[in-house]
Amino acid sequence: MNKVFLVGRLTRDFDLRYGANNMAVARTSLAVDRPFTGQGGERGADFISIVAFGNRAETMKKYLVKGSQIAISGRIQTGSYDANDGRKVYTTDVIIDEFQFLDSRGSRTEESGLSIVQPTSPVNDVTPYDFGENNTVTSIETDPFKDFGDKIEINDSDLPF
Repeated sequence: MNKVFLVGRLTRDFDLRYGANNMAVARTSLAVDRPFTGQGGERGADFISIVAFGNRAETMKKYLVKGSQIAISGRIQTGSYDANDGRKVYTTDVIIDEFQFLDSRGSRTEESGLSIVQPTSPVNDVTPYDFGENNTVTSIETDPFKDFGDKIEINDSDLPF
């Protein structure tokens, strides 16, 4: 089985190109923190080459910028090519099958070309987005408690855990 799950931040914007049959190919690298700290207390990171194809590549190029935090799942693919100087270069990439935005909505800003409309709902962190025309992000009102006032009383015996 060849399955990889990674969470990290983009080290640069995606490089989007079109290959055979006008297939979109987007490449960048992902900085993934190591789970341990070194002698100086610093945590290291691995920089992993990632590649997306087709509509996924175009979507990632459109909405993600350097520093964006994402989760990806995919597979490792190795390859090689002959460099201009005649030496053989070996490559290892993670081919993205699925991805998820992990940044809070406030961190995708004008740098990424998105305009963000903040909702007035008190549940800002869980309100989904509607990507409308011109890449404008608007919120969808989803607060089920908006008509209950400012405070909701819940007893411990009401909780299922």
